Amino acid sequence: MIDDSFKNQCIFHILDALREGLSLFSQPSRVAIIYAITPDDPVHICDPQDLLRGHEPKFKEIYLDSNDWRTHAMSTKGMEFLGEVHPEKNLQLAGLISHGGRSNSIFYQMWFSEHHPDMCSIGPTERWFEHAVWLLSQDFVSENIVCLGTSRYVLQEYATHAVRDCIVDERIAMLGWDTQLRVYPVLDAVLGISKTLEEGAWPRGEMIFVEPGALHEIEFIARFPYLERPRLKNFKHVRKLLLAVENSNRKLVSDGKDVVGVATGHMPKASIIAEFRSGHGFIRLDKNPICSFSNGNFHSSTHKAKLVQVEEALLESKIHPSTGHLLFQIVSRIVHNAEEEKFGCTLVIDLKDQPTEISGQRLDQPLDLQQENLLELAESLAKIDGALHIGADMMLHGFAFLLDGHAVSGENRARGARFNSALRFSAEHDDLIIVVVSADRPVSIIQGGVDLTARSEWKPLSGSAFSPQTLEEWLKG
Repeated sequence: MIDDSFKNQCIFHILDALREGLSLFSQPSRVAIIYAITPDDPVHICDPQDLLRGHEPKFKEIYLDSNDWRTHAMSTKGMEFLGEVHPEKNLQLAGLISHGGRSNSIFYQMWFSEHHPDMCSIGPTERWFEHAVWLLSQDFVSENIVCLGTSRYVLQEYATHAVRDCIVDERIAMLGWDTQLRVYPVLDAVLGISKTLEEGAWPRGEMIFVEPGALHEIEFIARFPYLERPRLKNFKHVRKLLLAVENSNRKLVSDGKDVVGVATGHMPKASIIAEFRSGHGFIRLDKNPICSFSNGNFHSSTHKAKLVQVEEALLESKIHPSTGHLLFQIVSRIVHNAEEEKFGCTLVIDLKDQPTEISGQRLDQPLDLQQENLLELAESLAKIDGALHIGADMMLHGFAFLLDGHAVSGENRARGARFNSALRFSAEHDDLIIVVVSADRPVSIIQGGVDLTARSEWKPLSGSAFSPQTLEEWLKG
């Protein structure tokens, strides 16, 4: 019989390793678990950073008001060995990703983390949870404290494996089990190529990885002889070949071992697409995004700010919702262009009937940003030092505007003049939303002298195992 202290240590190590691994793959992330070790046990919860607060009614409905979750998972037939896991699907709770399983060693477990708004896909995170379920079941079986450190290390460094597992599962669903394209070499090549400079420039262009048996479906422009195909593992050579597909609709095609040639047009089903965008890039399965990559690692980020706080502020303002929607589209376009071209800028969204007087370069006639050519001009003007001044009328009233004001409590010297000037200026002017795009930081949304995108400081996990609560105790607060 496993003692409670060992069980708690198993859960703590898996939970903390998940938190650290997912925080590197995505944004800083919290992790929680709901579980029952035996079919007759009360439901327990470990939520040390209050991730699940706000979902109390739903958990009461699922786990206390009904026994469906218990009877649905009652059968362990077909589990031939201890630690074998049968999966439990995502509970589909707003703002959360969840995935769980059941086994002979742990009757039920469900893991949770944030569903960040800028994620390419939740697939890799679900695969991460899937492996955590299996490892926790195995640790309970082993009853060996030495194994806990191994499980912790595996989960902290699981990003590449999670991406691979997600791609493999999706391709099996599309093609069945009989596939020849090996995913690990593809992922290794993508990271290797992404870190390889050519005459000082980072790679750009698309590379497609297809099943060897599907090469006949591709419309090749140029194809290499079978015995002279460049090896995929020769990253420097492949990086040079990418020059042939930069800034075009051409694609470099590989069978997972070699570079086969250059092609255009339709690609076979279940192709893995690596899109290199200079300092970062994306991996897709057909048209479906899986993850991004940068700095030699895989990440969940779309590399595009979602600007949720801007959208919410516009909805809460006095302007008409349809106007707010169009204004949001304009702001998003300018911000995403700055992110793509990697320059910093500031946008002042002025919701007053009469635009605020700001020192800067005014225009004889404001520019109507609903016109494509003028919106493109505004994207270019954003590169000039100072802020764009955009009114509620969807007009650009000026650029290179200087923002200043008295010192406020939220200033951060590490953020530089653009960020702190926006804090000061917004603190002294009502009905303004200021968007600060930094070349090397996330986008900041500022209103009333407050950074609306600032992350809350969650209480850190203690360095030792904690005592779980029953769900009933947790619901009482």
